[in-house]
Amino acid sequence: MLISLPRPITAWQGRRPLLALAATLVLWGGLLVNQPSQAQTEARQHHKVARDLQDELGGAQPARARWSRDINGARHVQAIVVSNSADPEMRDLRQDIVRGGGTVLVRHGAVQALTVMVRASAIPALADRPDVTHVAPNRETHRTASTLESMAGVLTSNVRPTSSKTSYTGLDGSGIGIAVLDSGVMKAHEAFLDGGSTSRVKRNVDVTVNTSTASTWITGSDGSSSSLMPGSTALNSYENVIKADANMVQDPYGHGTHVASVAAGRARTYMSTIPDTTGIAPNANLYDVKVLDSVGRGTLSDALEGIQWVIYHAREYNIRVINVSLATNSTDSWQTDPLCAALRSATAMGITVVVAAGNYGTNPLGQAVYGSISSPGHEPSVITVGSVNPHGTTARGDDTVNLFSSRGPTRGGTLDAATGLRRIDNLLKPDLVAPGNRVIAASATAASSTNPTKNFLAANFGSLLVTPLGLPEVYGENQMMLSGTSVAAPAVAGTVALMLQANPGLTPPIIKGLLQYSAQPLPNASLLEQGAGLLNIDGAVAIAKVLRTDIATAINAGTITPGTTLIASGKVFPAKTSTIASLTVNWSRMMFVGGNRIVSGDWLITYQPIFDPRITWAGGTVRKRQVSWWSGTGIAANTFPKSFTETAAPNQGLLTAGVLRADTLTGASSLLNKTGAFTPTATLSGWLAAGSGQLLGQGVVLSEGVVLSEGVVLSEGVVLSEGVVLSEGVVLSEGVVLSEGVVLSEGLVFGEP
Repeated sequence: MLISLPRPITAWQGRRPLLALAATLVLWGGLLVNQPSQAQTEARQHHKVARDLQDELGGAQPARARWSRDINGARHVQAIVVSNSADPEMRDLRQDIVRGGGTVLVRHGAVQALTVMVRASAIPALADRPDVTHVAPNRETHRTASTLESMAGVLTSNVRPTSSKTSYTGLDGSGIGIAVLDSGVMKAHEAFLDGGSTSRVKRNVDVTVNTSTASTWITGSDGSSSSLMPGSTALNSYENVIKADANMVQDPYGHGTHVASVAAGRARTYMSTIPDTTGIAPNANLYDVKVLDSVGRGTLSDALEGIQWVIYHAREYNIRVINVSLATNSTDSWQTDPLCAALRSATAMGITVVVAAGNYGTNPLGQAVYGSISSPGHEPSVITVGSVNPHGTTARGDDTVNLFSSRGPTRGGTLDAATGLRRIDNLLKPDLVAPGNRVIAASATAASSTNPTKNFLAANFGSLLVTPLGLPEVYGENQMMLSGTSVAAPAVAGTVALMLQANPGLTPPIIKGLLQYSAQPLPNASLLEQGAGLLNIDGAVAIAKVLRTDIATAINAGTITPGTTLIASGKVFPAKTSTIASLTVNWSRMMFVGGNRIVSGDWLITYQPIFDPRITWAGGTVRKRQVSWWSGTGIAANTFPKSFTETAAPNQGLLTAGVLRADTLTGASSLLNKTGAFTPTATLSGWLAAGSGQLLGQGVVLSEGVVLSEGVVLSEGVVLSEGVVLSEGVVLSEGVVLSEGVVLSEGLVFGEP
């Protein structure tokens, strides 16, 4: 069962019949080619404006979106304005907005962007400014809606040799901070105690109390003028406003507490009928950043502000992981999407970002939907996680990808200013899958032992979610059961904490690569369904333990050269198999790079320039994101980020000679033939284990802005347009419109049998 708000629009609503669509649309090299329409001609003039925002500008119909409102007969919108101004505070842009009667609501340093409220008629002129690179609406965000230890591969000699409800040995995430952007985390729940009475939830902050823009429609003001310099009065005032450590109800919705418990919860002994619910990293520190309200909704602006808070405090608190089990609709390419840009800033800081893929793998008719990855899951630098159904067992031999788990490729795109045509990103996603079906974890209540009220999910869906059934709320002890990619993502976030505990010198791209390389390919699921395969914590940790612990430091200092071994002196690379719950599984031996390329081979365990977290490569685009730091008397050096800039990466190698290209084995994409992007991951993995693949004699090089390499062909034999996948005349989906900004809100999923 899948509940989503708002309901996805189907491909039939307001659209031409499918046969006509197939006759007029063709995907060629990622470029959607057809005859320019009047709408496309107008779009050329405003190519910086997101497509879903353009649709709302006319004003002929009443305002439909939450970020749009008619005030005194004039259409007003709330938007995110992304800037490339040399002034990180964007003073001139802010003044221009206020002079025009608009309001600046929030300034986002992680993106160099503003949340504004302006007349819709002012958007084109705003987009025409040379210091504005993109304008997107302030979209709505939604939650994406231990047996777990056994299923994920924790209970092995490499990770945790022993574990019970009362004790364990081995890696547990100690010292690593995980930030949870969600609906809040109940600090007092016993799942988050450190073995005594102290909570491992180190901070609770609620950015919605200060920055929530959903109900702010005041014109002609600038609410972003205060500088947040470390130690300043403005910063202290801001921190006091968002402080939520002592709130009575820290997670009224219930989603964030469950997510945090999957990543880093400890089992309690309450009710022997409940299985061991220990999370993946049961001694990691948690940082609760509340960006969703009591019914699981939020805004893009709030999400950006939450990410900004994490980035600002990351080095102060040793926050090394962000879990994002929420999503928004987006018509934007990863290159222009504000949420993607903010998370690229986090990655550039050395923070590993884990994101739920979405729960849109099928439409209401039960048909498979491809291209349903939601934002920010379409960002190349993040780890996008799909969901697996373990079918009620800890054994991995019968695991399958959940039908609801969103499939790739990504469908965001950019508008060509010269032609008015839309170029689709078509990136391979998800990156991997993890257990996400009927997972039992902590259930939030009010922080009151005398009145532990149910959270929204437990109160409204209690017969399906709360375990044990029929019992009253017990302060700090209740559990509930959820399914979805939002549950699978924190299993990966907890894994990252274990990897960083084993080796703090890993960078986010290396972590992502090791998770994919060691993943277990499941049979009968393609690259677009499971990515590299099922999370294998044993394998990922085993590799992390043998690598150098100074990799990140060497990359930042520029003292490591391409092709240098990453294996530490005296260490030996482990065998490419893992034994989990008595089953020996092969590793996938593959990594996704460049958005639509697959590589393999032992040479990947040497330094590759793409392991620099400041570099993002997708398709023919390579960007480099740099951070500037606050400095001054009493301010710790290189600790508090002030602003970020992103430019085209300089000419350089991306991959070295000796790496194997695996995507050359897959052929053109065809669903019926199971080739290209539809190749079963296990099939490709088997070929790689047998020694197949194309050796890169000269590596992959970025030269004069052009990436000299080819990737998986997603455009031959498959038409991916308007959210409908047509493969050799077979209709795969009549559901969600994927390329025009329909809200892909994460629904509440109750699981599959």
